[in-house]
Amino acid sequence: MRLETYADADMQAMDVANVLASELRTALSSRDEVLFAVPGGTTPGPVFDALCCVPLEWSRVHVILSDERWVPESNAQSNAALVRKRLLQGHAAEAKFTPFYADDCTIEEAAARLSDSLSAHLPIAVLLLGMGADMHTASLFPKADGLAEAMEPGAQMFHAVSVPGHDIRRLSLSADALRGAVSTHLLIKGDDKRAALETAQTSDDADAPVRVALADATVHWTAS
Repeated sequence: MRLETYADADMQAMDVANVLASELRTALSSRDEVLFAVPGGTTPGPVFDALCCVPLEWSRVHVILSDERWVPESNAQSNAALVRKRLLQGHAAEAKFTPFYADDCTIEEAAARLSDSLSAHLPIAVLLLGMGADMHTASLFPKADGLAEAMEPGAQMFHAVSVPGHDIRRLSLSADALRGAVSTHLLIKGDDKRAALETAQTSDDADAPVRVALADATVHWTAS
C-alpha cells in the first residue's frame, strides 16, 4: 500500500483524475477494451468531473460500478445515476457503461447474469474504490449477509449482499475481482477515514473487508 496525502479535496480530485487517465491510456495501449470500475457516493464526484474532461479513447473504456443498490436509476440512491451525471459527460460520454439494476429479475439472478457477461472482460484494468469509516469497500460490509460468500476464493464476479440496518439490498464486486485489478486506487477523506485505514491494516478481512484491496493499492487521502 502506498499513501498519498493532499492539502485539500480540489488538489486530490485533480491529481487522482490525472493518474486514472494516465493508467487508462496505458491499459488501452495493450488491450482493445479495458474495464474501469468506479464507486458511487459523494467523494468521487469531483474526480469524475475532472476525469470526464480528459481526452482519451473513451469508446474503448467499459465503465462498471464497484457496487450498486438494488434500485432503479430514478431513485436518488442509485449509483448508476450518479455515474451518468458526473462521469459519463464530455469526452467520457463515449464510454460503454453497464448498469446493474434490472426490473425483470431478482438481485441474485442479476448477480449471476452480470458475472457471466462481464467476467470475460476481467481483469479490471483500473479500479477506483471508496471506504467507509466501518472499513467497508464496494458493498463488502462487516457482518453483511452474503459477505462470506463474496470473500470466498473463486467466488463469482458479483454477489448480492444485505447490510444490517439497511432495507435496500446491494450488488458488489467479489473480493477476487477486487484483488485481481491491475491498478487499484482508494479515495478517502477525513480524519475518521484515516484512522479507519490504520485500524484496517491490523484487522482481519471479515472485520475490515477493505483489506482485500489494500496490498497493492494507492490510497489518496485528504483531511477536508
